[in-house]
Amino acid sequence: MLVVIALGGNALLRRGEAMTADNQRRNVRIAAEAIAPIAEHHKLVVAHGNGPQVGLLALQAAAYGKVEPYPLDVLGAQTEGMIGYMIEQELGNRLPFDRPFATLLTMIEVDPNDPAFDNPTKFIGPVYDKAEADRLASEKPWVFKQDGDHWRRVVASPLPKRIFEIRPIKWLLEHNAVVIAAGGGGVPTMYTQSDGNGRALVGVECVIDKDYASALLARDLDADLFVMLTDADAVYRDWGTPAQKQIRRAHPDALADMGFAAGSMGPKVAAARRFVEVTGRNAAIGALGDLSGIIAGTSGTTVSAAATGVAYGG
Repeated sequence: MLVVIALGGNALLRRGEAMTADNQRRNVRIAAEAIAPIAEHHKLVVAHGNGPQVGLLALQAAAYGKVEPYPLDVLGAQTEGMIGYMIEQELGNRLPFDRPFATLLTMIEVDPNDPAFDNPTKFIGPVYDKAEADRLASEKPWVFKQDGDHWRRVVASPLPKRIFEIRPIKWLLEHNAVVIAAGGGGVPTMYTQSDGNGRALVGVECVIDKDYASALLARDLDADLFVMLTDADAVYRDWGTPAQKQIRRAHPDALADMGFAAGSMGPKVAAARRFVEVTGRNAAIGALGDLSGIIAGTSGTTVSAAATGVAYGG
């Protein structure tokens, strides 16, 4: 069985923790302990988040004013390498020595006409007061929006269109490698017209949602199971209210109108629904510590074309 696992940001950096290498290493080690038994019995692709790591690199770049900050596509590539290195090493310490690993810098194409570019909504980087945000907006092609009492830069979050490295990923899986790919939603790229040379592939100042990118990766690989790991043990209807109910199993159509939060569970549910609708195979959402139960279908939330409506639990 081929399993694609998308690690949420909490698997790398827990809420409120300092963004140190030691903290990230410790959390990756915990994730590897949960994932290694899956890799022993199945083919495995691991994707991951990178929001805090990109934010840290952006802050470090802003503190060094002698050069222009690196663009988001370059920062994304940096974090793919950094996080992939840690995952490779910690998984490698728990699997047989001869099991191959590979981390791929994964470029993902977006559409320049995606409507997301007309309304940037993804907050990135540090907070500013209004005066500083206005100054930066006048100096750089940046857009700022209010985030609570402060102002932050926002960028577009277009849908992923194509994964360029899908062929080498398939080749690596055929040779039993554990593959780490599409980290942080992949490196956003698009085609532009180049004078006299036809199309040219360029990086883009945007952020691709990692759940949508991971779902595309799982679909393109024809994965048997797509799992998104987060800090919640399952998807809940009416989360945060006295009426909240844990969803144990659901048909994708039954989740369509439940109104999950756009900044947290919404993209995961949408990605799961899309994967199931296209492939007819199962997707699941749950906590890292419950991974073995999620694979077995006894923990988390399973989205399945074979389900009838919604089944609630615990």
